[in-house]
Amino acid sequence: MADPKDLPYRITDLEASFNTNATPSNNASSSSDELLKPPPTAAPPATKPPLSSLLSSYDFETVASRTLAPKTWAFYASAATDQLTRDANRASFDRIWWRPRVLRNVSRVSTGARMLGRDVSVPLFVSPAAMARLVHPDGERALAAACASRGVGQCISTNASYPLPEILDACGGSATKAPPHPVFFQLYVSRDRAATASLVRSLPRPAIAALFLTVDAPVPGKREADERVAAPDDLAAPMSGARATNDAKGGGLGRVMGAYIDASLTWDDVAWLRSLRPDLPIVLKGIQGAADAMRAVEAGVQGIVVSNHGGRSLDTSPPAVLVLLELQRCCPWVFERLEVYVDGGVRRGTDVVKCLCLGATAVGMGRHFLYALNYGREGVEKLVDIMKDEIEVSMANLGVKHLDELHPGLVNTLDVDHLVPTTMDHPYAKWSPRSRLVKDAASKAKL
Repeated sequence: MADPKDLPYRITDLEASFNTNATPSNNASSSSDELLKPPPTAAPPATKPPLSSLLSSYDFETVASRTLAPKTWAFYASAATDQLTRDANRASFDRIWWRPRVLRNVSRVSTGARMLGRDVSVPLFVSPAAMARLVHPDGERALAAACASRGVGQCISTNASYPLPEILDACGGSATKAPPHPVFFQLYVSRDRAATASLVRSLPRPAIAALFLTVDAPVPGKREADERVAAPDDLAAPMSGARATNDAKGGGLGRVMGAYIDASLTWDDVAWLRSLRPDLPIVLKGIQGAADAMRAVEAGVQGIVVSNHGGRSLDTSPPAVLVLLELQRCCPWVFERLEVYVDGGVRRGTDVVKCLCLGATAVGMGRHFLYALNYGREGVEKLVDIMKDEIEVSMANLGVKHLDELHPGLVNTLDVDHLVPTTMDHPYAKWSPRSRLVKDAASKAKL
């Protein structure tokens, strides 16, 4: 996660202005009055600085790390085992460079886009996350209200802390009325298939624009930071029925509240879900390679989310943006058959635009919208505004005024191309467990 010392300003100088223990350089400011927007670390510990002083998604993250309850921070910030995929998701964007064009009329830049036939003001959506009420009492209701006011998509988790009707009510939607922004429902399939069927059938149209089926977490990943901190005994998710508890393994919310998920889910169940709600588009969330992207096309779904669950399921899974490149290299026709979204490591508007150049329809952000929720609805709106501004600035300096002008020729991926697979299987290792079993059986038969 973000280290304040790595943030994109000379934070040692800024901290020195506030008489912290940092050592100032020769040109350090001598008075805090000179700083119009002091860095988040200038605020006293456990104190939120003014919302107006925050300038980036990293600022929201820094504030969250200093002010959220220890369990809340551990639950949201943690990732699986050594957290390599979580960090690689972000770092991979830093290795993709621009190829800007100049002398273009970019006096007016438009970020308007469409997701599954619905208009959005910016190609960005709030990815699903459980129990947002841990961050703020208004939880998903505040997220919904902010998304509606800013015209960005929202994906509501099965493990949301409010019932769906209450979330829709907060953004002007209802069982018979669509809210002003596209709302999607993220589904974990329960081992109690009847309960899942009942939940899916209850989703109101047109309020819910699509069903996002999570496929990258058949079992919860091992998130050690989450396990170390005790879970509150009174925490429950009204739609899934999951309840927090502590046991011999620890207090991991991701593990105990995902215990109901059906690990036997297969491609055949996509047809089952479609039979329950043929009117709802289906998007598979958690595609991590070209082979499954092509299988998704065969399954007839309307979209996929290239994602590794924020690095929270299987550590050393491939970074999301590198999977996007794999799709372009191994099965570029997929982008013409369904909508491709990306979720993982996005922190800047430049990250969003890079994904769009490489074929993405829109991009999701999860943790950082939760960090912004630390300030309630206004914080979420502020983060959307920041991201939209960064996207507009990136487009203008790239020489682009409309999203449909973005294309792969505007990015230089040479620094990561060697990391992108060129085949469905391993390029040279050819053995399989089955061939070994056959060989062992033949050897035993000779004895």
